[in-house]
Amino acid sequence: MMWVAALALAAGLVLGFNLPLRIPISYARYLSIAVLAALDSVFGGLRASLEGNFDSAVFVTGLIANSGLAAALTFIGDTLGVELYYAALFAFGYRVFLNLGVIRRDLLRIYYQGRQPREMSSQWR
Repeated sequence: MMWVAALALAAGLVLGFNLPLRIPISYARYLSIAVLAALDSVFGGLRASLEGNFDSAVFVTGLIANSGLAAALTFIGDTLGVELYYAALFAFGYRVFLNLGVIRRDLLRIYYQGRQPREMSSQWR
């Protein structure tokens, strides 16, 4: 199953670099928040997978809900003339780095100690 994700990523990168698509500057905030929401969901899903409690329904609904809320905050902020998208930017940025840190610790734990339950290796938290 992992090869399907790698193949989709490779196809997306090839298409993205070769299509002459230009995003208008007025959508730059929306796109940046959408990418950050997607990264948050991907790293959260990877973290859940490493912890052994991944649920695809939670992943998909989290991706949709996070993206929707971020887009709504950005739109309301643009309408009011207030930079509300910073709230989503900081929240998603924090969560991405937090999940990445947990993923890094889990991968190090797996590498050095083998696959053990999380409760048995509390020094890696």
